[in-house]
Amino acid sequence: MKEELAVYIKELSKSFKKFIAVDKINLKIPKGKIYGLLGPNGSGKSTTIRMLCGVLTPSEGEGSVLGFDICKESEKIKQNIGYMSQKFSLYEDLTVYENLDFYSSIYSLPNHLKKERINELINMAGLQGKEKVITKNLSGGWKQRLALGCSLIHKPSLLILDEPTSAVDPVSRRIFWELIHNLAKQGITIIVTTHYMDEAESCDEIAFMFSGKILAKGTPKELIKNRKCKNLEDVFISYVQEQTGEKVQSSFNEMKFIHNKEGEQK
Repeated sequence: MKEELAVYIKELSKSFKKFIAVDKINLKIPKGKIYGLLGPNGSGKSTTIRMLCGVLTPSEGEGSVLGFDICKESEKIKQNIGYMSQKFSLYEDLTVYENLDFYSSIYSLPNHLKKERINELINMAGLQGKEKVITKNLSGGWKQRLALGCSLIHKPSLLILDEPTSAVDPVSRRIFWELIHNLAKQGITIIVTTHYMDEAESCDEIAFMFSGKILAKGTPKELIKNRKCKNLEDVFISYVQEQTGEKVQSSFNEMKFIHNKEGEQK
């Protein structure tokens, strides 16, 4: 039986004048999977995400998201996906409930579904008792859960998370990922960019990006085995070193003023 795809892109590129941000990448993401995009800053992850969201038009290539053409049907894509960024696109002066109500209106959720859907998301995110709290007064972890709720209000088939845990504590990160895995069990496809290797290892499949290209893709176990590394962080570093020709190491030893007594103030 042929696996159904949530995302299919072929030879996809994006250029900004002479700068190539994404260079002829290919991806097939099955429905219901958690797919991780890894890479250092400037590798092309966010540009790829923006093309998948229908925000940026590709310079070359083709592809589809949930069956919609990324070049011709961007508005349909936007209506059928959920998106959450590290900046949490929330209205700080609104309450928790008002934010959810606002996003339900953006997606034209029928009135008879609004209240029920909002209450379900509040329970899912553990926000009971915080419905009337002004959003700016929430901690980073609570804002993260609220932002996730807002991105799910219209019941998207695909959820895209762009470094969603970069500004929260370890406990909030763990709770957040428990929610993500529960959503995947419900059949929602999830694409996530992250710098945390423990998060990446919990993905079903991942792709490494560097300088706009995809260097490797597969399950975390496959990539660790193929590179003969101990963990995914070592795999990540090995690819970076291979591409740059430079060893990834601390520059601590180069700070002579710490190690040498020469020039020390008396």
